Amino acid sequence: MGAVGAGAGAHDLVKVMGTSTCDILMVDPDELGERTIEGICGQVLGSAMPELVALEAGQSAFGDLYAWYKRVLLWPLQQLAEQQPELQAALQDLDQQIIPMLSEHCQQQHANSPVAVDWHNGRRTPFANQRLTGNISGLNLGSTAPMIFHSLVEATAHGAKAIMDCFVNQQVPVKRVIAIGGIAKKSPLVMQTCADVMDCELLVMDSEQCCALGAAIFAAVAAEVYPDTASAQQAMASAVHLSYQPNPERVAFYRERHQAYRQLGDCVEGLCAKQGDE
Repeated sequence: MGAVGAGAGAHDLVKVMGTSTCDILMVDPDELGERTIEGICGQVLGSAMPELVALEAGQSAFGDLYAWYKRVLLWPLQQLAEQQPELQAALQDLDQQIIPMLSEHCQQQHANSPVAVDWHNGRRTPFANQRLTGNISGLNLGSTAPMIFHSLVEATAHGAKAIMDCFVNQQVPVKRVIAIGGIAKKSPLVMQTCADVMDCELLVMDSEQCCALGAAIFAAVAAEVYPDTASAQQAMASAVHLSYQPNPERVAFYRERHQAYRQLGDCVEGLCAKQGDE
């Protein structure tokens, strides 16, 4: 319903970005024919728009990856605050400020910056494998907390590109990428990195309740206020809040970094498979 509330139609990739992501790409059934798209989570006629096939995918950890890193950084301070209760207020304030602080101090990555894979909670798409684990490579004594945070943000963007590539490589074009959910309006750093890594415009919807809006659209059609879902979307769907455009210089940089992400992913997958056999 979130995709409907966001005003999505055929070949719009909608990413619901929160603790994880839920990705929906709708396609005319005549375009797919008898094909089954490999490596995704579901392929269901009418599960989003009645006349379209919804191709379902997602990332097992998105915002959860940033939250994990925050917990790692805060752990020693939490232990100290247990011994010194007067520090609890400062700790709570830092808990709210640490992600914005890391985002503010992130510098542009360079070729030797740490590279991470975003599989800390397994991989949902492409080709689900919940036994996979996350990894950060390229650390040295000069690696800072903001650099590592940026590598995690970059990893989630590479994971988003891997999903889009999974569709495109199977001859299912993506014409627009639409972002909804909690992170879409909260983090310009994450949104711009996604636009650069995916090399496409990324539209952030204004409504923070696109799922409820989608339900209202279906209710309006059921009540015969509008003749069909597409007509109701034109009148009721969310407006665009913000558009992120890919930076050409960063696109070229991240294209090379995506190869490093894939190579690291291959190593992690091979290691996880070997550990599973032991």
